[in-house]
Amino acid sequence: MGRLVTHDNDPRNHCAMPSRPPFFTDRTPHESTRDARRTFLKTLGATSAALALAPNAWAQTSVTSGEKPTARAVYVGTYTAPHTAPGGTETSTAKGIYVFKMNPDNGQLSQIQVLDTDSPSFLAMAPSERFLYSVNELGTDDSGAPLGRVSAYRIDQTTGRLTLLNTRPAHGAWTCHCSVHPSGSHLFAANYGNGTISVYPLLENGELGKLSDQVTLTGNGAGPDGVRQEGAHAHMMVANPGGQHMYGIDLGGDRITVWQFDTKAGTLTPGPVPFANVPSGSGPRHMVFHPNDTQAYVINELSSTIDVLDVQPERGALIWKQSISTLPENTPFVRPAANPENPGEVPSGTNTTAEIRIHPSGRWLYATNRGMNTIALYTVDQTTGTLRHNGWSDTKGEIPRGMNLDPSGNVLYVGNQNSNSIAVFHIDSGTGKLSLSGVQESPVPVDVAFGPVLG
Repeated sequence: MGRLVTHDNDPRNHCAMPSRPPFFTDRTPHESTRDARRTFLKTLGATSAALALAPNAWAQTSVTSGEKPTARAVYVGTYTAPHTAPGGTETSTAKGIYVFKMNPDNGQLSQIQVLDTDSPSFLAMAPSERFLYSVNELGTDDSGAPLGRVSAYRIDQTTGRLTLLNTRPAHGAWTCHCSVHPSGSHLFAANYGNGTISVYPLLENGELGKLSDQVTLTGNGAGPDGVRQEGAHAHMMVANPGGQHMYGIDLGGDRITVWQFDTKAGTLTPGPVPFANVPSGSGPRHMVFHPNDTQAYVINELSSTIDVLDVQPERGALIWKQSISTLPENTPFVRPAANPENPGEVPSGTNTTAEIRIHPSGRWLYATNRGMNTIALYTVDQTTGTLRHNGWSDTKGEIPRGMNLDPSGNVLYVGNQNSNSIAVFHIDSGTGKLSLSGVQESPVPVDVAFGPVLG
């Protein structure tokens, strides 16, 4: 096997933009944008102080289940040494998956284990919480052969510790996302480098079976961004909550592809309405569904926007309803242009998005801004599913990539990739707003998954 291609040569990171989307300012990055961010975040800091946690704030019950936060296992994915994360500023020191126990009283994390594995940049939990799955986000060797992999782990139900079960080739490069079907029967892996989705049966003992299918997201050919959208770039494959339909997110083609899935054969076929497009040049990245399964929310990496789509349950068709920015009105932040020395860099005064999560109650939605370094908060209209801005919270770090909410809906963790830290937030059960509980050191944290309740 040849030399690994590091993220410095990763085609995902090129961000040259021929034009700006309507939500961005016409200004260009300059020193005053840093001043603007300082002023804006100073205001956020004052707000956070005003919302400081009351002594019993963490003891409140969930707005969805009536349960208090519990001591769960928490798993954090990383980009590992000797690589540099996309948009990173230094070589990673991370070793693999970091396993923690969550303190239900304040959300703080106590490390249990570090399991060595190559760049487990995205994690997926089995519905049973007995098994964890990860991608191994690797590129190509010297001959151009893809090196991406997926791996399976058994979870000790008492301690939360992981044991490697097996690993399979992803049959693609830069495998950036994985998800488990709601039935627990199959794993889907998105290969960003060659725009494919790989499907694997999950065996009774949690191991990955042999590849059962692979499809290519053909996209629209070349997109308006000739560097980031020169071809299909699969960024995610996810099922709707009911599991009737699968959705492939193609950053390169500005397209969401819709699939029907045969759980017995483990194969995908195009749905009766096989795709929906987002606005040209948006660069869709991730997608979440409202718990009622009637709306979907797509975060667009390149345009810093979210598209709201109605979901037609019978055919899985998506109908556009709303576009909303992840940035404040009259923002000074603009789309980044490519830096040949570090194409994924987000220079001062520029912004891209990364993660989107919806509260278990369906009342609030959260998105990460890389550059502004905030979490954008939204209130969800419970009748129409549309979004309304509910403020922005400083992540107290640089390049917030991964983010997740615990199952009770009381705690939110965000991984600040470039500052090697995890910010811990309490979620107000009445407003959905965030209050900072603390910031912990952890190397290159880029995804968070929640495991079983621990004693």
